[in-house]
Amino acid sequence: MKGLLVAGTTSDAGKSLVTAGICRWLARAGLRVAPFKAQNMSNNSMVCADGAEIGRAQWLQARAAGVEPEAAMNPVLLKPGSDHRSHIVALGKPFGTLEAGEYASGRAALARLAFDAYEGLSSRFDVVVCEGAGSPAEINLRAGDYTNMGLARRFGLPVVVVGDIDRGGVLAAMYGTQALLDAEDQSHIAGWIVNKFRGDLGLLRPGLDRIAELTGRPVFGVLPWLHGVWIDSEDALAAAGWTREQQGGSLKVAVVRFPRASNATDVDALAAEPGVTVSLTAEPDVVRASDIVVLPGTRATVDDLRWLRSRGLESALNARVAGGKPVLGICGGYQMMAREIRDDVESGEGAVKGLGLLPTTVSFAHDKVLARPSGSWRGHEVEAYEIHHGSAEPDGYAEPFLDGWNAGPVWGTMWHGAFDNDGFRRAWLTEAAAMAGVTWTPAVDAPGFAALRESMLDRLAQSIVEHLDTEALLEVIRRGSPAGLPIL
Repeated sequence: MKGLLVAGTTSDAGKSLVTAGICRWLARAGLRVAPFKAQNMSNNSMVCADGAEIGRAQWLQARAAGVEPEAAMNPVLLKPGSDHRSHIVALGKPFGTLEAGEYASGRAALARLAFDAYEGLSSRFDVVVCEGAGSPAEINLRAGDYTNMGLARRFGLPVVVVGDIDRGGVLAAMYGTQALLDAEDQSHIAGWIVNKFRGDLGLLRPGLDRIAELTGRPVFGVLPWLHGVWIDSEDALAAAGWTREQQGGSLKVAVVRFPRASNATDVDALAAEPGVTVSLTAEPDVVRASDIVVLPGTRATVDDLRWLRSRGLESALNARVAGGKPVLGICGGYQMMAREIRDDVESGEGAVKGLGLLPTTVSFAHDKVLARPSGSWRGHEVEAYEIHHGSAEPDGYAEPFLDGWNAGPVWGTMWHGAFDNDGFRRAWLTEAAAMAGVTWTPAVDAPGFAALRESMLDRLAQSIVEHLDTEALLEVIRRGSPAGLPIL
């Protein structure tokens, strides 16, 4: 077996979920499958069992493949801290920073790490299903590329290109993607997958036939828009799929949309709970009116705290707390709630006044905490993960809450993923709803969140089987791109 690279005409074309679906389809066929993304740029990450930090999408893809997630599956993770600077995680550990101006030229060492990681996986698994980054047609970055066509050429990988038809212009994007590549890169393009289709396939068929004729590559199939499949988004809050899927619920949760939000998947489980409506907001009126407000994680605590104040959200939060309505902070959002934030590491601004919603002081350390903690609350077991530089210490009375604190209607924790635990999630929501004066009880027949994630992965795999030419796709994985393909 060779491997496969799943590229996309654009970011958010659906590469991550298509890759997850392919991983599960191949695993069901009895193959040992590993996902791989040479370089991921995302603030949504996960801690593996061995303490390594990788992109959340690759963690999900490993789950789809039925294997333990590991650092080699996402050897380079870039976590944007500003518009011009990213923090590098290499093989699961902090590796310094990368300035925007260095992006095209300063990646040789990262490329070597990524190529070594791929070789290690390919020696241990039957198939490595790779996910590209952005678009392979970003020719301004081609010279230093090691995650799209650079990866394909290094290891002789066939490439299937996924296009998002929901955005429009998908046929032009496919043709243009191939046309912008040089001849050797084009030789690795094996075919196309249309994603997120809603409508009459008969109307699309002439276009598919024409794009196959023009490019000399087949369309392997058309994947439909899968309602209710939105788990573990690679991008932060802007791409949260549940915002397009939810129906009205009696319990309304507002999540503050920080510019540098991280690990937004913390609220996925809340959004999946029947009777709960989760919205993303930067509006003070929404923060005042909602039953529960969540301040999620952020890769830039002090900068996003400044943004929060500039939006007038601090007074809205103070009004909520004065009225006894619940506010929850997770990781960076929890750090903001402190009386004081001492940060010489992430922002370099030293002592900064916090929101003062909890009697704590936060101090940032150079060493990052990467852990998989467990505990309990109100008798409910909780397993979670931690990714942070800042730690909070109490300087007044508060009730312990997981590893954080609770004072009246204000709750804070460093633990990500706590709400994936069904018993804890439902108990906390019940208590918070009562505090907000809302009658809400968990649905007794609702599936658990882990079961819901598995059902979504199964639906992805079933969609691959039903709508793609899997025999042709498997042949490409076995033998690589056919020789003598036309060059535009």
